[in-house]
Amino acid sequence: MDQLEKLKKQWRRQDENIPQLSFDEIYKMLLKKSSSIVKWIFIISIGEILFWTSLVFIAPKNGYEFIEKVGLQTFFLISNILYYTVFATFIFLFFKNYKRISTTDSIKELMNNIISTRKTVRYFIIYNISFVAILLIITNISYYLNFDVLLEMSFTEIPNDEISRTGFLVGFFVIQFIFGLILIGGMLLFYRIIYGIFLRKLYRNYQQLSGLED
Repeated sequence: MDQLEKLKKQWRRQDENIPQLSFDEIYKMLLKKSSSIVKWIFIISIGEILFWTSLVFIAPKNGYEFIEKVGLQTFFLISNILYYTVFATFIFLFFKNYKRISTTDSIKELMNNIISTRKTVRYFIIYNISFVAILLIITNISYYLNFDVLLEMSFTEIPNDEISRTGFLVGFFVIQFIFGLILIGGMLLFYRIIYGIFLRKLYRNYQQLSGLED
């Protein structure tokens, strides 16, 4: 008997010793994994909204003073209400997806629920990043339009010469630009690492379910 035949027999014996999972067992395993992933998406989204809320308490006071002096209280109040309302809606959708997946009783329905969850997560990421970017742009426009107020809050004695004023203006907005890049970049990195892992796992589950359906 040649070496190849020996190897074939050995592989067959190994296959016989490996426990074979039934269709229902594989489905239940994928259902449990998918349900757990969506539950963690729901939990992390709650942690995220708590994190953004905590930043309100540690934000610099001069930021609130500037908002009051230029009359932007109403704008920021409406922005916060809008942001938290939409954010809470996404949290509700994540919870709804979790409950729906947990009680799924067919492969096709589970696959559709996974697709729906992945879309919801993507819309959630786009919404958060877009909202923060737009808010940063509007805030910096208000800084520019109310530059005299900004100077008054930044200096005990406002500089009269154009060079000092221009230097402060350039320096301030360069710092704001860098801060904005770091903030948006940090959010993108967070979403890519955390939610990206979950989305990839859900996609793998979807592919395995697709193989079962075939």
